[in-house]
Amino acid sequence: MVRTLILAAVISAAAAFSSFTPRNLPSHATSRSSSSNLSMKIYDWKRRTADESAIHVEEFTFDNLRSAPGSRKRKSRKGRGISAGQGATCGFGMRGQKSRAGRPTRPGFEGGQQPLYRRLPKYPGQPTGPGHEKTIFNLIKLDELNGAAEGSTVNFDSLLEAGSITKAKQSIHKVVVGREDFTAKGVTVQAHAFTKAAREAIEGAGGKCEVLSKTTNAVLVEA
Repeated sequence: MVRTLILAAVISAAAAFSSFTPRNLPSHATSRSSSSNLSMKIYDWKRRTADESAIHVEEFTFDNLRSAPGSRKRKSRKGRGISAGQGATCGFGMRGQKSRAGRPTRPGFEGGQQPLYRRLPKYPGQPTGPGHEKTIFNLIKLDELNGAAEGSTVNFDSLLEAGSITKAKQSIHKVVVGREDFTAKGVTVQAHAFTKAAREAIEGAGGKCEVLSKTTNAVLVEA
């Protein structure tokens, strides 16, 4: 009984919502409306003529969901004659670049002004973005240390004086594995960074790696 009363109330509310009776009219208009019983729908003609019986249900589920009548409009078929509204030139006009067949410009082109993909800032992690903190080292190969005497301390300056290496643009240096075998024994190598393989080769030959500060060139860590 309660469900029947609730359903009747919902149906009556929907019926009242789907129709509109003007109120607060003047006295002469009220007399006319009462005699003519004026009532009009607020929806379009498709909604007025549609069957809405399936909408007034107790519970919405996936099998009874449907779009409101008139909400899905049929696609306009262009080029069906001059009387069709979008015939002949199909809304693209008669002349100009944008009326021709094919894409008028390449993607991202904005008529010559600075395009969006170049106006946006570049973020860290990108190759040329601001704040990109990729450290560029001057590389020292292990085979360039082979001429060092046993028990000596080797760094960029000593290698440059000995003629083993040439001048470098970078002021910080990193020791990496070279193409030839590392034959120096018991040398202490000073650099700003070491690769894992280079460190293992130096320590495996009885040597020692000393990490230098990138600003003061002082020894930071002895391993």
